[in-house]
Amino acid sequence: WPARTVSYIDPFPVGGATDLLSRLFCAKASELSGQRFAVENLPGNAGTLGQAAIAAAEPDGHTLGLGSVASLAVAPSAHPTLPYDPAHDFTFVSGLWRVPNVLICDRHLPVRSVPELVALLKREPGRYTYAADEPGTTPHLAIELFKRVAGVEVGPVPDRGGAKAILDLLRGRVQIMIHNLPTAIVGVREREVRALAVTGAERSPAMPEVPAMAEFYPEFDVTSWGSLVGPAGLPPRVVERLSRLTRQALDSPDLIETFHWHGATAWWTTPEDLANFRARQETLFAELVLASGVGVH
Repeated sequence: WPARTVSYIDPFPVGGATDLLSRLFCAKASELSGQRFAVENLPGNAGTLGQAAIAAAEPDGHTLGLGSVASLAVAPSAHPTLPYDPAHDFTFVSGLWRVPNVLICDRHLPVRSVPELVALLKREPGRYTYAADEPGTTPHLAIELFKRVAGVEVGPVPDRGGAKAILDLLRGRVQIMIHNLPTAIVGVREREVRALAVTGAERSPAMPEVPAMAEFYPEFDVTSWGSLVGPAGLPPRVVERLSRLTRQALDSPDLIETFHWHGATAWWTTPEDLANFRARQETLFAELVLASGVGVH
C-alpha cells in the first residue's frame, strides 16, 4: 500500500479552509509515498454527506478522507440522525491540523474592536447581517455563541461556502462573519477585510496582533480541527503505514511553514489518541450546542 491513486474525500466545498489544507497535505503525501493522493470534494449537510461516503468506502486504504470537528464531534448533537456512527464507522489514523476561526468585518464598517462592534450592533439592532455558515460547523456555532454572550441582534444571510463567502463580505452583501482562518487570512493581510478576534482561548501565532475572543468573553473557545480517517476495518498494516506517512508529512518543515502561513498548526497524533480526542470533543460540543440553542431539526 498504496498500490494506486488514493482518493481523499473532503466533505466541504472547493476553495474553503479544509480544501486548501487538505490539498497541501495530499501534495506532500503524494510526494512521500510515490502515489497520487487525489482530493475529491463532496460537500453537503455540514460535512455529513462526504463523511458518510468515507464510512461506506472499501476498507483497503485507497479511499480515505477528512474527519472534521463538524462532522465527527459537532454533528452527533446538532443533527437528530446521522448516516454513520462517528465512534464506530471509521478507522482513526492521525490528526492533521488545528486552526481557529476568526471574526471579520467589512473594512468600511466603523469598528476596530469587538467592543466597538457590539456597541454598534446594539445601537442599530437588525440593521446588519452576517454570513450564516452551514448548521453544525464551528463558524456557525461560534457566531451563535457570539450573539448570545454579546446580547446582539444581527440577521443571517446564507453562506455560499469557502472563498465565495469572503466575496459576499467584500461586496457588502454581509457586514460580519466568522470564518476559518486559513480562508480569511489573505483578505486580512491584504486589508480587504478587518479581523476583530480569533475564536479560541488564545491568540493565533499566525496573527498575534489579533485578540482572542476569550479576552472579551472568557468562556469563548470554539476552534476547528481536521484529521485523517478511513472506513472502519482498515488493515493494521495499512494504518501503521499511514500513520508513519502522515507523521513524515506533518514533520516536513515546508508543510509546517505553509500551514502556519495559512493560519493552521500541523497536528500529528496516534490513532488511539485521535479516537479519544474525538470522543472528548463530542462531549464538549454537545454542551455548547445545547447552551447555544443550536440544532438541526
